Amino acid sequence: MDKLTPPVSGSRYSVIRAIIITWMTLVILGAFLLDIPRMNILEHTARNLYFHVPMWFTMMSMVLVSGIYSARHLASGSRITDIRARESARVAAVFGVMGLITGILWAKFTWYSGTSVWWNSDPRQSMAAIQLLIYGAYFFLRTTIDDNEKRGRIAAVYNLIAAATVPFLLYVLPRQMESLHPGADGNPAFSEITAPIMRAVFYPAVIGFIAIAWLLYRQRVRVAILKENLTSD
Repeated sequence: MDKLTPPVSGSRYSVIRAIIITWMTLVILGAFLLDIPRMNILEHTARNLYFHVPMWFTMMSMVLVSGIYSARHLASGSRITDIRARESARVAAVFGVMGLITGILWAKFTWYSGTSVWWNSDPRQSMAAIQLLIYGAYFFLRTTIDDNEKRGRIAAVYNLIAAATVPFLLYVLPRQMESLHPGADGNPAFSEITAPIMRAVFYPAVIGFIAIAWLLYRQRVRVAILKENLTSD
């Protein structure tokens, strides 16, 4: 098997990493130090907006990357495209899990404060959990096929189907159902209840978390290629 070339971590990568670290440091400082208006029920937990929602934006961005590489793998059969599709899907799943956890915690200390309830099958919670199960099945599928070429093709087809469900399960369907989440049927969108000062932190947070996902993805691809080269010796 031909050796694969891992991404090179040169000086430009180091500069980009330093910029991302500085960017996220400023975002975190802004998230906790800048004063925010007191919103009914949410109070200070509204600061979770800077973390919970960007997790889902980041997941969706990495799902898009994964889907693109799966499509490229079906077209070329290149081993590197399968690796990139797999690793970007893994990073997407990590941010999806963090999005679900931060959502559960947010709900607990707002909607269910003073109760023993942690989960009530809110449409967005349920759809998010289903989405993560779909990607869990993707990783399980990969473990059941030994042949690299066959595994890559089948996984790519499944991954494209999984990616296509994301906008429907995380955005379209929950907005058509009754939910406590903003933007759902009968509830105002966050843009209607958040102050400009919150948006000044929220949008940089989205960019920052996506940038962190890129760093993780790049490192995971590098490690995966190095492992691949070692096992092919």
